[in-house]
Amino acid sequence: MSLRVAIQMDPISDIDILGDTSFALGLEAQARGHELFYYEPDAMSLIDGRLRASVQLIELRDVVGDHVTLGEPQSLWLDSMDVILLRQDPPFDMNYITTTHFLDTLTDRVLVVNDPHSVRNAPEKLFATQFPGLLPPTLITRDRKELTAFRATYGDVILKPVYGNGGAGVFRIRSDDENFNSLLDMFLGSSREQVIAQQYLPNVREGDKRVILVNGVAVGALNRVPAEGDARSNVHVGGRPEAAALSARDLEISEMIGPTLREMGIIFAGIDVIGNYLTEINVTSPTCIREIKAFGGPDIAVLIWQAIEEKRSTMPGK
Repeated sequence: MSLRVAIQMDPISDIDILGDTSFALGLEAQARGHELFYYEPDAMSLIDGRLRASVQLIELRDVVGDHVTLGEPQSLWLDSMDVILLRQDPPFDMNYITTTHFLDTLTDRVLVVNDPHSVRNAPEKLFATQFPGLLPPTLITRDRKELTAFRATYGDVILKPVYGNGGAGVFRIRSDDENFNSLLDMFLGSSREQVIAQQYLPNVREGDKRVILVNGVAVGALNRVPAEGDARSNVHVGGRPEAAALSARDLEISEMIGPTLREMGIIFAGIDVIGNYLTEINVTSPTCIREIKAFGGPDIAVLIWQAIEEKRSTMPGK
């Protein structure tokens, strides 16, 4: 099966290929004989209800500093593609949401991974709340009294924005920290978004585990250990990646959310697990598959493409 595949992502020339999941997915698509295109979200245009983009054929190489050859830009109707990988990074703002509406116009003819309607309706931190009992104590609100009461109950808490990403805007506030009210002023005054307050989990010092699910099944994991003096475990802000096995609790959590992911058309997801608790379900642009492979884990790009090809083959008229 040879497919026409387009990757919707941020500038491909600027990526760090050693840790870039979109690059890994593109390499695997190329190895499987698929024709590979690339475009950025701002190159999309909805014209009388039909979606067009300025795209480029690409050739990828797993060579640092020489990883891509770009063809000449060409304007194509995106319904000429077989598969589109929705891989742009958050922030999950109105621009991002609009691109998912654009991609909705294609889904009866093109397999979009992940399904744009489901991506739009599953913001990482909010989506996780649909699974009661899996999260640590969590409050989402703009009500200062509720936030103050939550802190009084749990003492040591994490504050973070609902639509933040990459560890941005994540603060740990201990019970004796005098910055709590100032942080609330900042959060509530700088944005119309709600604030998430969550009980701090001391187990994060042992690592925040990223578990990758393909078609709702856990297939690999990577542990990310926060740097000394930092509550955040994200690798790009100093978290240390290390090999990790799937624990019984990881599998239990995955089995509880897996059926929902499959029903929603989420082929590729990444969940974050601290100790026994789920904290996020990432469906926009999950990462870490290159690191998992580098530590001796499975080649998850292969598993994702097997799932994509199987699903594409069952689409009506294909």
